[in-house]
Amino acid sequence: MEPTTTIRSYIEDYIRKQGYTLQYFADISGVNAGTLSAIIKGTRPIAMAQLDLITQGMKLEEGYFYEIYGAECFVESAPHWRRLEPFLQRCAELDKLECIHKVIQEVTDDRSYISELFEMAEGMLERGQTKAARMLYECVAECEKYQHSERLALCQYRIFTLSLGQDQHENLRAAVHFEPYINRLDEERQLDAIKDLANTYLALRYWDKVFDLAEDLEQKTNFLNSYKKRKSETQRITVYPTFVYSAYSNLLRAAACDGRAEYPEALQYTEAYSKLIRIDNPSDEDIVFINRFNGWAQVNNYLYRLMMGDIDVIYSYVQYIEKDEAEILPALVKIMEAANNHNMDVDFVLDKFDPYIMMYFNTYGYVGSYNELITNGRYIEFLKELTIYQLDKGRYEQGFQHLLHCIASAKHMKSESVIIQCVGLFERFRDRASTELKNKYRNLIEEVYSNYEKKSSCNSSFV
Repeated sequence: MEPTTTIRSYIEDYIRKQGYTLQYFADISGVNAGTLSAIIKGTRPIAMAQLDLITQGMKLEEGYFYEIYGAECFVESAPHWRRLEPFLQRCAELDKLECIHKVIQEVTDDRSYISELFEMAEGMLERGQTKAARMLYECVAECEKYQHSERLALCQYRIFTLSLGQDQHENLRAAVHFEPYINRLDEERQLDAIKDLANTYLALRYWDKVFDLAEDLEQKTNFLNSYKKRKSETQRITVYPTFVYSAYSNLLRAAACDGRAEYPEALQYTEAYSKLIRIDNPSDEDIVFINRFNGWAQVNNYLYRLMMGDIDVIYSYVQYIEKDEAEILPALVKIMEAANNHNMDVDFVLDKFDPYIMMYFNTYGYVGSYNELITNGRYIEFLKELTIYQLDKGRYEQGFQHLLHCIASAKHMKSESVIIQCVGLFERFRDRASTELKNKYRNLIEEVYSNYEKKSSCNSSFV
């Protein structure tokens, strides 16, 4: 198709080459013959529904003309929202993101449709059209006239959550970029934003940042509670009941203390959130979260005692976590860490959960949501601790195999801290490695190094 070809001329050429009458093509396409004639003559614009029918009648793939349509209707002529809205929506449905990108760059020059584009992005997000929604949010954020507006802050919040993925560097960049916008959000939305930001730093193991955000979450929740008591309206904007954020702020601080090996303090915060969930006349929704926090309090009580070296709780801990598959991997990470720190024998735990370990091995790398990202991060930590455990036990073949798998997985997630720890482990036990393992290690580290070769003029090698 020539770049100068118009949709009208393309239709006209098609009808002539096929030997169709206008009425016959009108019948097979489902577009009224008079309307079709006016479209070809250029006296009537083509509506999206008519364009889709004509495309289908010509036996072309859906969206075949969208790039030309976007240029004709929104670049070469003044756009109208009545035509722009269905075009953007259809492009989102067919994942024609390049068409969206080209059009919104043109139509936002005069900022006439910023409000409409924002509302459309919200609808796309709700329907799961996340890539298209992000493009619209970025467009609105870039064109927002008032830099302290709540709409701009909400766009940045949406962009932040949609940016989270497999690359931890990109996650950190997204978190740092978004953080200044939190206080510009509605007071209630700030609670969800702080929670999401804290969870991101939690996955990144930025313990001090998690702790500070958790304290901020508690303060803002307390303020919101006192504010609501003075207001008659009770309509909720937050995703969860308000008491959940108070409890979660303590859970986050417990997790941060755990990461900093401050286990007595972690126990104190665990006790704090177990008290905060004791509320009068709970609703059905409240009961769901009360049960969830009760479960976390019980399992974390076992956990922090185990991390302090109390081997007696490991059997109760294992018995508890095996009832909930979601808790198995996080628990395995901590059990291996405790075993390495306190010289415990946990072979029975590895044997018991071997099917789950193999499942994580076979499914690692799939990221369908941010939860899968966190799971992948935990799996890498488990591999690192398992490597230490096996090597310290003198099981060198197993230990080195886990180490190579850990480096490969950490490379995938760009987790440099884990890679560095694995390099240190290999060097400590290098004399125990076979020639074959040394060669595999060398090849893997060269792959890691090649990812950063362009960023450094250093020619040295890890091996």
